[in-house]
Amino acid sequence: MTTKTKSRRTKRRVDPAPQSAPLRRWWPYLATAAALVALAIAPVLATRHNGGSPMFSAGLPHTPDYHSLLVNPSDARWLLLGTHTGLYVSRDGGRHWRFDALSGKDAMNLSRPAGKTIWLAGHMVFKRSPDGGASWADVSPSGLPSLDIHGFAADPNDPQILYAAVAGQGLYRSSDGGESFSLVSHDVGGAVMALAVLPGGRILAGDMQQGLLESRDRGATWTQIVRAQVMGLAVNPSDSKRIIATGAGIALSTDGGHSWRLAQALPKGGGPVAWSASDPKLAYVVGFDRTLWRSTDDGATWASVAPAKEG
Repeated sequence: MTTKTKSRRTKRRVDPAPQSAPLRRWWPYLATAAALVALAIAPVLATRHNGGSPMFSAGLPHTPDYHSLLVNPSDARWLLLGTHTGLYVSRDGGRHWRFDALSGKDAMNLSRPAGKTIWLAGHMVFKRSPDGGASWADVSPSGLPSLDIHGFAADPNDPQILYAAVAGQGLYRSSDGGESFSLVSHDVGGAVMALAVLPGGRILAGDMQQGLLESRDRGATWTQIVRAQVMGLAVNPSDSKRIIATGAGIALSTDGGHSWRLAQALPKGGGPVAWSASDPKLAYVVGFDRTLWRSTDDGATWASVAPAKEG
């Protein structure tokens, strides 16, 4: 997975982080190679049995690039994983997985802002499911320079407001539920891999070139919170001050992203992260070494989820 070089430059509007910015003490070792790691394993989309029905297999799927993660809002054990080659599902909290849908589609982002609507955006793919993932339809909005969307998020206060970070281009916003988008910033967005909108409209962005950034004016101007390459961001659905960031480790903020602490080191890095809406103390993170991590105490501590033994 590569990020294109920006083709257009305008005056930078990203303010540097203060010298006392938290995180610098514990996250300086993050490297681009770890952040962009791709598992060098041939993808196995599904094992078939009983006349062609997909069968669940123990452990995370052997597929390149784990990208995104969702927890079903009514069932904390029902997980949807977006990869470079499509979607996988688990119904037992990540112990077993099977291929689910969209073979060959690069599911870099999954977002479920309200009800049954799920958005999927990635490398040259933009889709919407109106029924919780049972079916998918292409989205072809006006205003986007391309569909190479490396970061995507919906406003939790208004699901009609969407943000798309287009690789090598910038950040774009839709106010009509994805029918059209308009440019918000050329300075932020082209290298963004993680995006989150907080209930008050504040935006956090993990920019691979500029670090973890925040905007308080709907993406027009940005301030650097910390110099770190962030691959995943997730805001707790019941406490928006509690945020998880992933990269070289799992970082936790309990004050809305102003300060952070390392909750779990991940030697090979990690990216996909999601909270459970039905059990807000529960969260999951996917490590790039095929380890699924789970927290049951608001992100404070983490333990690996062991795949179920077969037979």
